[in-house]
Amino acid sequence: MGTLLWGIVADVKTSASLGWITVVKMISVQSSVVQRTAGELRMQAQHRWKGAIALVAAVWFSFLALPLSAVALDYNRENLVNSNFSNRVLTADSFTKANLRQSNLSQSDLTGVSFFGANLEEANLEGANLTNATLDSARLVYANLTNAVLVGAFAQNARFDGATITGADFTNVLLRLDVQDKLCKVATGTNPNTGRNTRDTLDC
Repeated sequence: MGTLLWGIVADVKTSASLGWITVVKMISVQSSVVQRTAGELRMQAQHRWKGAIALVAAVWFSFLALPLSAVALDYNRENLVNSNFSNRVLTADSFTKANLRQSNLSQSDLTGVSFFGANLEEANLEGANLTNATLDSARLVYANLTNAVLVGAFAQNARFDGATITGADFTNVLLRLDVQDKLCKVATGTNPNTGRNTRDTLDC
């Protein structure tokens, strides 16, 4: 009888030990799964961050790679005295009422650009393309318009006192009659790009 009881007790102890071992193994396995899942989540998060950073970098460098003409800039009412805008394509920009006194815009493409009410006193516009530009009420006193192309520009009320217009093309430019008369008195030369005589373009 005693032997039987001890056997039963031994079996119970063995079962209990096996049960605990099983529980410990299950906990260990679950812990491993949790650790592996956490690691995978961290790796996924890192990959997402790297992807996001790469995307932002790609967009930024694409922006930097754009030509200046593709990025419209608003210089309206800005103080741009003695600024350098030479040899550039500025067709998408606007200089309405900007102060461009003594600035350099020579050889630039200014097609259709607004210089409404702008101060272009003593500005260098030599060889600039001002086709269809808005120069209404602009101040071009003593400006250098040598060989500039102003075809179709709107220049009503613009001031050209003392401006150099040798070789400038004023074809179809809207001017006041008194301003036209003043320009005819100093008009000389032929535009190298259009081949037109300055006096003829002013209907002198």
